[in-house]
Amino acid sequence: MTSRAFEDNVVIITGASLGLGAELARQLADQGAWLALAARSADRLEAVADECRERGGRAIVAPTDVTDQAQCRALIERTVAEYGRIDTLINNAGMGMWARFEELQHLDVMQQLMWVNYLGSVYCTSYALPYLRQTRGRLAAISSLAGKTGVPAHSGYVASKHALTGFFDTLRIELQGSGVSVTVIFPGFVATGIHERNIGPDGRLLGQSHTVDYRRAMPTETCARIVIRATARRRRQVVMTLRGKVGQWLRLIAPGLVDTMARRAVERGR
Repeated sequence: MTSRAFEDNVVIITGASLGLGAELARQLADQGAWLALAARSADRLEAVADECRERGGRAIVAPTDVTDQAQCRALIERTVAEYGRIDTLINNAGMGMWARFEELQHLDVMQQLMWVNYLGSVYCTSYALPYLRQTRGRLAAISSLAGKTGVPAHSGYVASKHALTGFFDTLRIELQGSGVSVTVIFPGFVATGIHERNIGPDGRLLGQSHTVDYRRAMPTETCARIVIRATARRRRQVVMTLRGKVGQWLRLIAPGLVDTMARRAVERGR
């Protein structure tokens, strides 16, 4: 049973102020988790923390820019100072993009995506890992179906998610026998609002979705339930959509078809 798997479990969630991160916090609070909520916006984190306390969880707020190593270390230290340990780290912070590679006005866009989507998880994991070893805890990372294939107009995002996937797949092997589990989640299109925070060719937020028809996207609540269940069960990975699962098999025998499917999925917004 996983309905109370995170009761009194110390869980750090990055990107916890909005979307999937905030929903993960709420659902974990329902189980009685002890939460450390990280994101850049202190005000939004406080609002999520208040919700979590009302639902029966404990919650502290740790404003954190995951691209800053010192802030990631401070997040881990603050959590241990408050709760005395770390049981679970969910690396959820992320940002998207919408621009063909040739349209980029400068390459800082690629650098920013790698910092947020990949290196932020590396930094937090590095500082948390000694504590997770002590508790034989859980590591989870939110990748994307884009972490398994190419997606047009998302080159920097895709590259960062491939890096994230490769890092945690390797870390899982290195941690064999330690008791620490590594779960990588591969969602498809989810109605989290991340697509409204895509950056464009000039590196600025676009402020609207160019990719998702939310009528066809997975609800955030459903995605969060899957993430929590998989992390509780210490699953190796979860590919959330049937199309994603089929695509992995097709890629072995008809890679050109998978490329076409990816292009059409973006065009249709699902």
